[in-house]
Amino acid sequence: MRAVVQRVKCSKVVVDGKVIGQIDRGFNVLLGISREDTAEDVKYMKDKIINLRVFEDDQGKLNRSLLDVKGELLVISQFTLYGDCRKGRRPGFTEALGGDEANSLYEEFVRLCREEVSRVETGEFGADMMVSIENDGPVTLLIDSKKNF
Repeated sequence: MRAVVQRVKCSKVVVDGKVIGQIDRGFNVLLGISREDTAEDVKYMKDKIINLRVFEDDQGKLNRSLLDVKGELLVISQFTLYGDCRKGRRPGFTEALGGDEANSLYEEFVRLCREEVSRVETGEFGADMMVSIENDGPVTLLIDSKKNF
């Protein structure tokens, strides 16, 4: 499982001209699911993301987590995070998990986050989405449950 986590002042996702998810201060999470991912990857990613200490404390140091600052999450499925661009000019997506299996792991990630984070919004799995992000910092992190980076 891979994620691009961006600290945001606000973020929203639009499908068919309608806002379906919107947050204020928190994280915009683009979440990719691979063919090898399991429930353990989901738990690892949830714990890692909601506990990342990338919000400033009173001294301006990055010591506070999303939970500490009562931040919000916008989680968007993003199979292209498993795009392989090493050969040619068209990415290959053979490592990405698709369909109902990917949606189940995505929904489980969202469910686990909702147990601990006060506001969790989502995109629409498999839809063509327009995502607006006001990146704060900017702070952008890449996380991989297999710890490849």
